[in-house]
Amino acid sequence: MFATHRVFVFITILIVCASLAVPSFAQDLVPAPDRRADEGVGPFDQLVIKDCIVIDGTGAPPRGPVNVLIKQNRIEKISSGKIPEDVDHVIEAVGMYLLPGFVDMHAHLGSLQKAPEAEYCYKLWMAHGVTTVRGVPLNGNNEWVIKEKDRSAKNEIVAPRIVNYQRPPGNLKTAEEARQWVEAAPGQGIEGLKLGAYRPEIMQALLREAERLRLGSVAHLAQTGVAHMDAMDAARLGLGTVTHYYGHFEALLKDHVVQPWPTDYNYNNEQDRFGQVARLWDKIHPPGSPEWKAYLEEHLELGTVFDPTMTIYSAGRDLMRARRAEWHEQYTLPSLMQFFEPSRKNHGSYWFDWTTEDEVAWRNFYHVWMQLINDYKKMGGRVTTGADSGFIYDTYGFGYVEELELLQEAGFHPLEVIQCATMNGAKTIFDPKRKSIEFGVIQPGLLADMFLIEENPLQNLKVLYGHGALRLNDETGEPGRVGGVRWTIKDGVVYDAKQLLADVAAMVEAQKKAPPSAEAAEAQKEASEESEQSKPEAGENKQENDKTEEPDAEPSKSDKDQC
Repeated sequence: MFATHRVFVFITILIVCASLAVPSFAQDLVPAPDRRADEGVGPFDQLVIKDCIVIDGTGAPPRGPVNVLIKQNRIEKISSGKIPEDVDHVIEAVGMYLLPGFVDMHAHLGSLQKAPEAEYCYKLWMAHGVTTVRGVPLNGNNEWVIKEKDRSAKNEIVAPRIVNYQRPPGNLKTAEEARQWVEAAPGQGIEGLKLGAYRPEIMQALLREAERLRLGSVAHLAQTGVAHMDAMDAARLGLGTVTHYYGHFEALLKDHVVQPWPTDYNYNNEQDRFGQVARLWDKIHPPGSPEWKAYLEEHLELGTVFDPTMTIYSAGRDLMRARRAEWHEQYTLPSLMQFFEPSRKNHGSYWFDWTTEDEVAWRNFYHVWMQLINDYKKMGGRVTTGADSGFIYDTYGFGYVEELELLQEAGFHPLEVIQCATMNGAKTIFDPKRKSIEFGVIQPGLLADMFLIEENPLQNLKVLYGHGALRLNDETGEPGRVGGVRWTIKDGVVYDAKQLLADVAAMVEAQKKAPPSAEAAEAQKEASEESEQSKPEAGENKQENDKTEEPDAEPSKSDKDQC
């Protein structure tokens, strides 16, 4: 019944979207449906999670068994004593691990072309224990985001908490224009700025006004502007978070002031763009050098947050593995998988002729990048976790867990990984507001955003994947799946994470069974044509679209250049 309903909904979406004569960014997402009566229970006057093992997010070791008492949507008490007799609901959690809800610090929703229903992304996040997403932006239509944020806050939909960062216009011409835009932002429900590599005077005005108004800031310092605004330049002007790797390596160049691009390089050719950036790995001051240490020490003094999003580029290290990830068949929409495949139109689908040499360069790049992140952590710098899913074979939820694995590969202890994914993200959201955290740690007084899992994630982070981890059953001699989040609790409402994942699987199956239609084909064609039209002509020094982060042009609302 559910799958049949999904077929009807999906076809209807394509027909309606194909017929509406409105800008694509307004039509490309279907808001989440109202939460059904069978989706989640609570909040309760008193909820007890009984006999669990707590990993609280601060970096403290696990402890338990303990009982966690939740009143409505806040943690009331953590103890080993008897539970109250008048509790409304008890979750028997013997042997289960309780963690704070994860915070995805780099989130975007899908689009008509790849994932037309917001519900798909929301449920994948929630099924993986992600209870807060910082949209950067979640969608370019701010009014749409505000409505979804409000519905999520009221628990009217199954969705994580939404933190709303938006982009200033790309064509700001003066510092005064920049200040005026930021001054108006809080009144529009904007909580922070997603910035590109603006000219110094524009960047300074944006960041100073944001700091005055207690707005957060994060920047993707794209290659089109990083020559005049690298990560150190931006941090000195007051930038809160550097996301991705853009700006770090350029600030550490050893023999050049700009990357020594091949003379036939074209940024608009995405294989050039993503293939050549990895060639920076041996053109910088080496790890451990005085310049390397000075760079990280100054970021530490300035309080810069690193949000690396390693997962979104990891396919470059091993394309075959990314294309054949074991969750794609059941949990990646066919439309999203089609978007990932090699294409000169779809952003991040740059596998035109991906070579062994390209993959070797990316492996070398990751080796150095991971050292940078780990060295910053070791000296006390804050690192957070973001996925930037929806591009480059990175499926929502699953990509976030891969980010955790990559941090462990970089040298982080699993407890440090969890700290990055919970408390660090919460602090980075609340620090600009000059407020104490409201979630991100399991302690009395904080919001009841958390999840339960039947396996120990410190022993194997892979058990956090929705479909679990493969393990040999020594009793049967057969391999089987273990793990996957069991219960996700957001704002005191308890969700069956396994059912959320089953809902996603039904969406995927319904799309596979949906008969082809002229309307669907036309909608896909229009989306591709719009994506192509958003590109500048070769040689033009202007922003391709909403995702390029190039400050000297008006951004549009297509999928280009998010990562």
